Amino acid sequence: MSAPASTPPPATPAIARGAPAASPLLVAIAPAIFLLFWSGGYAAGKVGLGYTGPFTLLAVRYGLVLLILLPLVLVMRPTLPRAPAEWVHLAVVGFLTQGVYFALGYIALATTLSSAAVALILSLQPILVAIIAPRIAGERVGAWGWIGLGLGLGGAALVILARAAVEALPLAGVLAAIGALTGITLGTLYEKRFGVSQHPVTANAVQYVTGLAVAFPLAWALEDHAVTWSVPFALALAYLIVCNSLIAMTLLLMMIRRGEVSRVSALFFLVPPMAAVIGWLLLGEEMPPLAWVGLALAAAGVALATRADRLLQPRPAGD
Repeated sequence: MSAPASTPPPATPAIARGAPAASPLLVAIAPAIFLLFWSGGYAAGKVGLGYTGPFTLLAVRYGLVLLILLPLVLVMRPTLPRAPAEWVHLAVVGFLTQGVYFALGYIALATTLSSAAVALILSLQPILVAIIAPRIAGERVGAWGWIGLGLGLGGAALVILARAAVEALPLAGVLAAIGALTGITLGTLYEKRFGVSQHPVTANAVQYVTGLAVAFPLAWALEDHAVTWSVPFALALAYLIVCNSLIAMTLLLMMIRRGEVSRVSALFFLVPPMAAVIGWLLLGEEMPPLAWVGLALAAAGVALATRADRLLQPRPAGD
């Protein structure tokens, strides 16, 4: 069947403008660092929500991130977006990721819905990206890519099913997690389709200003603004600011711009298994044998999905 006439042409690669060139070493290790720091955000978020409400936690987090970034903007004077549309694109990505994904994800974690169930719902993102990407980002997922995505989803489900106890699923938590899934999926596709590479300090500053503009009014209107300061809360907040907000988000945007969005999104299949490993190592949470099988299956699926293009390339004569 021929492609419909409305299918847009493949998106052109993001133009590097003002962003320092990434070293080959950083490009090589970026997926591992992103996976570790992003997965640890589940545990850190769960700890933080024990001391304040979800919108208040986000408002404090975003405000402190900006206190770090704004002096860097003044000192480093990074290149700013040239066109008004580029400012809008940065703000839209910030709204979808910081204002929708994290806000609704924290609401889901604040309910009785377990972090395992939240992680499982969010691990559906690569499937949605693979389905929508051909129309939005001009990408095609081949047969090997679909096999890898399927293995990744199956492995993630095994890990969650092996660890999660039988629980009543609160409707509010499920809907919030689905909303968060929608936000990160649309943010990923939008960044790939319209994003222009900016200096990471500039991009992060704009996006966290947008996130604060969403979180602060909601915290003010819906919560009592109370924060119980403690060492665990301070450590969780520091992790969320440095590892989750500054490092992981910067690496995610860099990887989206450098690679096909469906292959980058396949990394999200490893988030639930990695979160389970972190809980096992640091919190003593049980890691049943079936979960280790799922972890291996998810890793194989991600490896296949991220290298599917190489499998489809014809070999030179004589190989």
